[in-house]
Amino acid sequence: MSVRSSGGHAQAPPGVDADEYRLALLEDTYEVVAGLELVTAALVLDPPDQPDAEALTWPGTPIVREPALPGAFAALHALGATEAALIAPDAPDLPPLLLGKLFRALGHAPAAACQSAGGGLVALAARLPLASWLADALTGTDLDDPDALTRLRAAAPRPGQIPQGPSWHRLRVPADVGLLDPRLEGWESTRALLEGRPVF
Repeated sequence: MSVRSSGGHAQAPPGVDADEYRLALLEDTYEVVAGLELVTAALVLDPPDQPDAEALTWPGTPIVREPALPGAFAALHALGATEAALIAPDAPDLPPLLLGKLFRALGHAPAAACQSAGGGLVALAARLPLASWLADALTGTDLDDPDALTRLRAAAPRPGQIPQGPSWHRLRVPADVGLLDPRLEGWESTRALLEGRPVF
């Protein structure tokens, strides 16, 4: 299971350093994945040179340098994965249960998606190697694309090929920090960075 660091499109709240914010979101999202049992966490880098992002991972974490989704899935398959999920880097409070539901869905479908409440995808899971129609549909598609799920489903040979789990939110604009619930555990790096801000 991989967190995909796409260089950081999340806009930091006023008064918060943009790079520190990007890395805090990425670190917390990575920790969600790394804390899951029976999965191997990896980091997918686009652009490929992000030493600050690599420094957040545990020793031995596979690093994939691949800008395109089909290439990222192919690289994970080359590492031995028969199933994988790509996770957006700006979902620091993502419940692990949602990721588990995506993998369960792969028992009867070639792919499964967690849609973002603000458009695009939080996560996309797939059996590997990718079905040819899915690899073709993912070419030129990104998790940030507002219509990503619609496009992938339109390319499927029949309905039900990409079931959707419960949606979740991503932190892409400053107002999105209001979606965080301070009462919930987790997202420690983001919490520490935002502590004392009006949202809290």
